[in-house]
Amino acid sequence: MPVTLAWSTPGAALLAGAGMPDGGWPAAVGAFLAVGLLIGLTGLLPALGSLIGRIPVPLAQAMLAGVLLPLCLAPFRSLGTTPLLVLPILLSWLLLTRYAARWAVPGAMLVALACIGTNLVVTGAPAPTALLPSFSWTVPVLSWPALAGIALPLYVVTMASQNIPGAAVLKSFGFQAPWRSAMLVTGAGTVAAATLGGHAVNLAALSAALAAGEEAGPDRGRRWIAAFSSGWSYLVLALFSAALVGLAAAAPAGVLETVAGLALLGTLAGAISAALSDPSERTGAAVTFLVAASGLSLAGIGAAFWALLAGLLVRGVLRRPSP
Repeated sequence: MPVTLAWSTPGAALLAGAGMPDGGWPAAVGAFLAVGLLIGLTGLLPALGSLIGRIPVPLAQAMLAGVLLPLCLAPFRSLGTTPLLVLPILLSWLLLTRYAARWAVPGAMLVALACIGTNLVVTGAPAPTALLPSFSWTVPVLSWPALAGIALPLYVVTMASQNIPGAAVLKSFGFQAPWRSAMLVTGAGTVAAATLGGHAVNLAALSAALAAGEEAGPDRGRRWIAAFSSGWSYLVLALFSAALVGLAAAAPAGVLETVAGLALLGTLAGAISAALSDPSERTGAAVTFLVAASGLSLAGIGAAFWALLAGLLVRGVLRRPSP
């Protein structure tokens, strides 16, 4: 069965917009551990999965859209500060989106790397020297602000935007995802990866369609090879992670942010569309979106949590009982 596992891309976007919690990186790692335990419990306790399933999809998507908005504005803000570097990236992305949409983001990334390399040659900035990754243990710290501001929103986003859609994508191609074992395995994977910086392991959603669909071959019984190959590809890419981080540190401001913003445009558009699809949920979704995009932080807890709370409150007040 072509069950594809990945990391939570919406979760990474959530973390990028949330900022460092009180307690620093150890508190964030503690929050990642909590997410892994919650995902595992979802497989063991059907009631927990049912509770997550009851969170209105428009509110969850609105929360995600609000977090993504500042990131997706980065390409256009950077255009005003470093136009000579950002403009080629935007043009390459636009042309590839028109003629080869699947390669638009990878192509933009290659152009960005070329721009970074050219800038390093011109400015004489030192190139990254550490090419191989190294392991660094972090002792996790549990803190209530990090649990509320990172763990809970990250768990909700991962379940609502990755695990549940991932199972639905598999089902749409005629495969029944092993829900219980998938949650236990991804929960254990998240716990194991947390102390090394992994924020959430989950069922893939978008890339699951590539492994489960016709593009993976006409024989449905052999499409598991595509998912198997993707896992090995992750391991190969991991060998270059340190070099990529060093290159990112040497990159001019705004270049990599431009690529990230372009890569997330589709996710932002999908989240906004899903958030506003139901007219009866639009007000609550709009409030959720605005609170999440505002960057509000109270009691050390990030905007994502307050956005979901505000959306549920508005929804509860405005929702009329059925006659």
